[in-house]
Amino acid sequence: MAKSTAKSKAKPKAAAKKKSAAPGRGTDPRRVRKILDGLDKAFPAAECALHHQNAFQLLIATILSAQCTDERVNKVTPDLFRKYPTPRHFAVADPRELEQDIRSTGFYRNKAKSILGASKRIVEEFGGQVPRTMEEMLTLSGVARKTANVVLGTAFGIASGVVVDTHVQRISQRLDLTKNTDPKKIEQDLMQAVPKDRWILFSHQLILHGRRVCQARRPKCTECTLEKVCYSKDKTYSSW
Repeated sequence: MAKSTAKSKAKPKAAAKKKSAAPGRGTDPRRVRKILDGLDKAFPAAECALHHQNAFQLLIATILSAQCTDERVNKVTPDLFRKYPTPRHFAVADPRELEQDIRSTGFYRNKAKSILGASKRIVEEFGGQVPRTMEEMLTLSGVARKTANVVLGTAFGIASGVVVDTHVQRISQRLDLTKNTDPKKIEQDLMQAVPKDRWILFSHQLILHGRRVCQARRPKCTECTLEKVCYSKDKTYSSW
């Protein structure tokens, strides 16, 4: 009788586990306090750079600011708000005409569609008033958490989260406050690390810091009030 040889069964390969990025290692409360103190020293009265007179104007300006500089938006909005002074005026605007009014801000077709949709909903569902909750803001066309946080924080003083734009994303990673790249996850990390009563001012300060000092290509580390608590590989200078 032939000796049977047992066939060894191939062991199934273990499924590769995806490592989810974690908050940065630099979130110790004492270190965060030093970061906040440094930002207070540099930008004690940081404000939103978008010119506006009310919450609705800020909403429109923020929608226009996507992939566009605040300076360009501020050149467009004075004439825009004179032509369309209320949500009702925007809601009944001719789409083609509105597109030309905002053309210089880029992506004008999508932006016009968002502005028209948001304005109509504000008129029809919210009595012509910009809503004051994150849940309601997110029902508006063209509005995600970033835009909602800008409007709720700046116009109403409601700390619903942290504004995460390209500056905040870059600096929070350089300061090792987050390892994430997704804006929603970055926001959650920053909300955990930064006291809630600082969310609004912190957002404005970090954006201003990104524009003036911690720039993408060549950060001005010699001028930075956070240099001593920063150990980013992108540093152009170290006092250590």
